[in-house]
Amino acid sequence: MSQELTKEQQKMLLNLARSAIREVLEETKERKTAILDPIFREKRGAFVTLKVDGRLRGCIGYPLPNKPLQETVSEMAVAAASQDYRFKSLGREELPRTRIEISILSLPSEVKDPAQIEVGRHGLIISKGLAKGLLLPQVPVEYGWDRETYLRHACLKAGLDENEWKKGVTIEVFTAQVFSEED
Repeated sequence: MSQELTKEQQKMLLNLARSAIREVLEETKERKTAILDPIFREKRGAFVTLKVDGRLRGCIGYPLPNKPLQETVSEMAVAAASQDYRFKSLGREELPRTRIEISILSLPSEVKDPAQIEVGRHGLIISKGLAKGLLLPQVPVEYGWDRETYLRHACLKAGLDENEWKKGVTIEVFTAQVFSEED
């Protein structure tokens, strides 16, 4: 993984994410200026997770480093608030109760043996054909899953049978630097 962000850099990205969501909800035309720190211009994969009153409200991201980090976080914050198919768009009245979490991802690498997966350290990408599912490394910890349960849920997320991981799928792992407004 590239250089980890400092607490100050984390705070800057969280503020950027909140500002991006606020701009869309309030339909303002002015865009926040780009952050000058060079680390935010590095292309990095990242996810933005939104929780309202402690409950998941949206989570969207780019698993691969397609865009500069500040663009990815800004775009994915707005997408998590308005484009996660599992939820209706975030309402303006929900924003004060919304907590933002950002996960900055390492590049994924394939594992051949599921025993190599470390719950709480590795995020998972399960794929077979056109089916693909991703779970962030904090997910199994939040739900108290063991490795097998984690693999089953990753298969379900991909739209596969929950035991497909035993029958032949591509399993990739990645790590993430995870931080939130609650830290």
